[in-house]
Amino acid sequence: MESVLSKYENQITIFADYLEEFPDTNDLVWILGKQHLLKTEKSKLLSDISARLWFTYRRKFSPIGGTGPSSDAGWGCMLRCGQMMLAQALICRHLGRDWNWEKQKEQPKEYQRILQCFLDRKDCCYSIHQMAQMGVGEGKSIGEWFGPNTVAQVLKKLALFDEWNSLAVYVSMDNTVVIEDIKKMCRILPLSTDTDGGSPPNSLNASNHSKATSACCPAWKPLLLIVPLRLGINQINPVYVDAFKECFKMPQSLGALGGKPNNAYYFIGFLGDELIFLDPHTTQTFVDTEEDGTVDDQTFHCLQSPQRMNILNLDPSVALGFFCKEEKDFDNWCSLVQKEILKENLRMFELVQKHPSHWPPFVPPAKPEVTTTGAEFIDSTEQLEELDLEEDFEILSV
Repeated sequence: MESVLSKYENQITIFADYLEEFPDTNDLVWILGKQHLLKTEKSKLLSDISARLWFTYRRKFSPIGGTGPSSDAGWGCMLRCGQMMLAQALICRHLGRDWNWEKQKEQPKEYQRILQCFLDRKDCCYSIHQMAQMGVGEGKSIGEWFGPNTVAQVLKKLALFDEWNSLAVYVSMDNTVVIEDIKKMCRILPLSTDTDGGSPPNSLNASNHSKATSACCPAWKPLLLIVPLRLGINQINPVYVDAFKECFKMPQSLGALGGKPNNAYYFIGFLGDELIFLDPHTTQTFVDTEEDGTVDDQTFHCLQSPQRMNILNLDPSVALGFFCKEEKDFDNWCSLVQKEILKENLRMFELVQKHPSHWPPFVPPAKPEVTTTGAEFIDSTEQLEELDLEEDFEILSV
């Protein structure tokens, strides 16, 4: 009994000292592209929020790199937020945005597979081990705090080894999203049924979609689009507030990575001028798979009302996330950006059709030629040399 209580101790106490319930108003709340009327749909709203996968600090996992830290408390918050954003993309990819989670209810196989991608083990493709070690290639020592752009670059590289989810990850550069480059990266030739030998039997990868696609038309590789931004110098410029909130209304929204200096949060929506976020700053014990291969997921969902903060208190260094499962979703996103973001005199970011002529040629990222794949590839930091280093876009204020 004592071990059970210890397992859930943080889940019970989190937010107890500073939780503020949602106010009793008629305002709309936006959560990752869906709206809820607070006065009449509060339970539905809270259910929607609790369905998001919630990753926090963990302790007692195997040491990173064999001799490194066995807890990410104090330094892994932005990595956990990056995991949450990516997990939401995978939920949309396999289960759809309208899928909901219920406590102690049997979940689809895809849900369990998604969760297992993020367990704190070196053989899980998006584990804290993989992210921390891939960060070495971005100039970050294991145990060093990451900024939003660094996490985005790490996710882009790890996704190259993830054949099951088969995502195209595009991280914008210089506040500019290039339509031509994204279409070049995401449009792929249809795969025949005999070219999928490396995927697990119950996977939902690009080939499933391509089977229903005409042989003369390219298939679309699901897109994770991350837009790192700096919306001010020392604090967010109020001129960007409306455009920033508009992004949470888009059906493609995956929220935003950001927070306060050295304190990262995963922002999932807003109420008025307050941002709603999931907070990774609680330390829970490492959870592994059970004997039957499933994961006890009770500590991977926040069962309390989420925290809020005034948008003007946000550090100006952020990263927006969007997911476009099909090409029509991306085309719709482009239309929404044209209508809601580019109408401002001081634009939050640019959306252009053609690759800028003064930029280096765009080359879609490809998995390096190595004899191992996925987690095994970066089991040693020496193997990171084959991945191109990319200059940091930003560091949150210190």
